[in-house]
Amino acid sequence: MKDQSNIGKFSDPFVTAGGQTRAHVALNDPQTLWFNTGTLCNIECENCYILSSPKNDTLVYMTADEVSDYLDQLEARNWGVREIGFTGGEPFMNPEMVEMARRSLARGYEVLVLTNAMQPMVRPSVKQGLLDLQAEHGARLTLRISVDHWSAALHDKERGRGSFDRTVTGMQWLRDNGIRMTVAGRTVWGETEVDAREGYARFYEAHRFDIDAMNPGTTVLFPEMDGTVEVPEITTACWGILNKSPAEVMCSNSRMVVKHKGADKPSVIACTLLPYEPEFDMGPTLEDAERPVHLNHQHCAKFCVLGGASCSA
Repeated sequence: MKDQSNIGKFSDPFVTAGGQTRAHVALNDPQTLWFNTGTLCNIECENCYILSSPKNDTLVYMTADEVSDYLDQLEARNWGVREIGFTGGEPFMNPEMVEMARRSLARGYEVLVLTNAMQPMVRPSVKQGLLDLQAEHGARLTLRISVDHWSAALHDKERGRGSFDRTVTGMQWLRDNGIRMTVAGRTVWGETEVDAREGYARFYEAHRFDIDAMNPGTTVLFPEMDGTVEVPEITTACWGILNKSPAEVMCSNSRMVVKHKGADKPSVIACTLLPYEPEFDMGPTLEDAERPVHLNHQHCAKFCVLGGASCSA
């Protein structure tokens, strides 16, 4: 959502409030196709950018057949995607999550599932499904676990009392069964990145988790997406000023498929962070989604261009 602190900004997709040409990003090296499996979640976090909760079904469950359709499109369009990512909500709330992963792995893709590793993931049927996927596809399956902070106190502040212990229990089951894990944390706690990574390293060592705390691809630390903070607009001149290439920005290499409640079919969104913004809905097909993305939202500036973050590894 656009806050009053950014009033006048991010209104015209082509021109900034200052009259300069707005930066845009071409899809030039697609590596990840994301699927939002639905916004329903088993918990309600204090600061969830997508407002997931046990009641929010604004984005409804994706089906395995819908995923298969987009996998067909990937081959037809020759995108060269390496990875299929699943996010939510909590993906394991979706009754077809294991089947969606199975179909993606069977096509030869790597699969990344973002999960809190809590109750939906540890249901017997889901655990058996994960064991089957692990046995057949091994390291091409990765679960990225949401551990907002390496300490129970701060993690639970965001996710609710007892969340940390339940997540650790799920991670221990994944560890004991050889299922590859990475972690996603947050940088909102007033500590340096060095201190944060050292904290995660101690956490991993204490629980014998084989995760590299110093590798940004395996311990991903996301900046806060606070819509009330004023951020600059990104112009075409910013690439040179920041010594940054458009190819480094997430929308140059990924798209996300969602299904809005009441919609006849899914649609492709330019960015995983903006599922509710109609100007970032590119249409129902991957062909529709091949056009450039104009950086017309504060998340484009703060999270991607200035923050350097990416939802993919």
